[in-house]
Amino acid sequence: MSEERKLKLIWDFRGPDAEITARHHAVHLKEYRNSHKLQMDITGSEKQSEAHAIAYLVVTEKEMPAVRDALKPHRGQLFQGE
Repeated sequence: MSEERKLKLIWDFRGPDAEITARHHAVHLKEYRNSHKLQMDITGSEKQSEAHAIAYLVVTEKEMPAVRDALKPHRGQLFQGE
C-alpha cells in the first residue's frame, strides 16, 4: 500500500514586511491545523528574498480540497520532506 501524497500549500507575501507577515500568517495556519485536527504537523514560513517570503501548510491529498477552499492558498506543490 502506498502512502498518501503530501501537498505543501503556499501563501506568498511581498514587500518590505513580507517576512514578518509570513511569520504571522504561519501562526494562524498552525491554529487552523490544530482546530481542524489535520494529519500533518508541518507549518512555517521561509524568507525567499529581501522582498518575498512564504507561509506554508502541509496537508494530505485527501485533506487538500477542503483546506484549499477554506484558506485560498496562492499555490501548491508536492511536499518533498518527512
